[in-house]
Amino acid sequence: MNKLRDFFGTFLLVELVRGLALTGRHLFARKITVQFPEEKTPQSPRFRGLHALRRYPNGEERCIACKLCEAVCPALAITIESDVRDDGTRRTTRYDIDLTKCIFCGFCEESCPVDSIVETRLFEYHGERRGDLVYTKEMLLAIGDRFEPQIAADRMADAPYR
Repeated sequence: MNKLRDFFGTFLLVELVRGLALTGRHLFARKITVQFPEEKTPQSPRFRGLHALRRYPNGEERCIACKLCEAVCPALAITIESDVRDDGTRRTTRYDIDLTKCIFCGFCEESCPVDSIVETRLFEYHGERRGDLVYTKEMLLAIGDRFEPQIAADRMADAPYR
């Protein structure tokens, strides 16, 4: 009996009719397309976007040149050079991130003991040439200064998970 039903099901194209019925049900449903530049989709506070270097409230950079982020980066996208200052503290002289190599895994952010390197929620950036996506220390500090209120708010919202 099953073979007979399978034969008529194949002969009458039952699967095709069921597929067309499913398409027809969704054809007249309300569309959910987002018109991107005008409309923004909701974004998680834990979204990992463009990197930034943070400063302390007194204006001094947080990075202590421990090089943990460079060591933990699976894509080898971070390059750090450091030097000892006159007061005996160690700070970075060069901090570069090549965003063409970066896989935005967040390991650098998790490994930082002083919460210096963070990934912001900014995803609208571009480069027209390869060198445009190599962010230097000054560029990363400028991004951190510009988005510090949002970064601090995201850190407070994410505090229970840390």
